[in-house]
Amino acid sequence: MLMAGCSAPVDVTAGPHAAAPACGQVMVASPDTLLGADRRDTASQATTAWGDPPVTLRCGVEVPGPTTDRCISVETSGGSSVDWVSLQQTDELEDGGEWTFVTYGREPAIEVVVPVEQVGGGQVTAYLAELGEAASLVPAERSCVGAEDVS
Repeated sequence: MLMAGCSAPVDVTAGPHAAAPACGQVMVASPDTLLGADRRDTASQATTAWGDPPVTLRCGVEVPGPTTDRCISVETSGGSSVDWVSLQQTDELEDGGEWTFVTYGREPAIEVVVPVEQVGGGQVTAYLAELGEAASLVPAERSCVGAEDVS
């Protein structure tokens, strides 16, 4: 019997807090298709991936503390917003690079890695918007602030 679409699972390392109950909710709520890319199997708890090269999501990564890294609020389709810390800026990217984002103010934190090849001419934040409903299942305890918010 020939099985179509069989491939090795994507190698994604589980986060240190992958067993957190909220991560199970995030995984169940993650979409089967992400901006046209089909979901792929992964070999670790609380991880998932889409497409090739894979966009990856890990729930249960370390919660970022206060940072001067860029923090963006991305609105979800449901009208709420999720704050994401950008760990790599677009001007640092080269061919074969990737963007890495981690939720801010939510515990456990969620990491999303988007390869440059997947974005093409689009906006990388479109991936964050698509994943926002799942990420918003982890309650926000803090939000990003900018220099203008501090007196």
